[in-house]
Amino acid sequence: MPKYAALIYSPVETEGQGTPEDWAELIAEYNEFGEKAGAAGVILGGEALEPTVTATTVHVDGGSGGDILTTDGPFAETKEVLGGFYLLECADLDDAIKWAAQIPGAWHGKVEVRPVVSFPEQG
Repeated sequence: MPKYAALIYSPVETEGQGTPEDWAELIAEYNEFGEKAGAAGVILGGEALEPTVTATTVHVDGGSGGDILTTDGPFAETKEVLGGFYLLECADLDDAIKWAAQIPGAWHGKVEVRPVVSFPEQG
């Protein structure tokens, strides 16, 4: 069955904001989704990410073996930040979209659904 990455984005201005009660409510929503999607056998994995201020962007200048350059923060200035992801196994894109629409990030921000490349196995 195909796999899909469900990338969860939220508005940059709300990153790390909210009261403890707001966070508790949000976590409860994600737990509810996790239980439902887990029971359906859809979730293969997923994680929440630390805020973008903890990100480090890596670039190798000159290709493999070149100088390693790092920059604090995410790669690009954006209006939305990647806050986490789920790896879903679904029958098709329509099924993946159905599940992604149930992720709390879909109504608190946006969820990008992207097919995962299936490489042939090396023998």
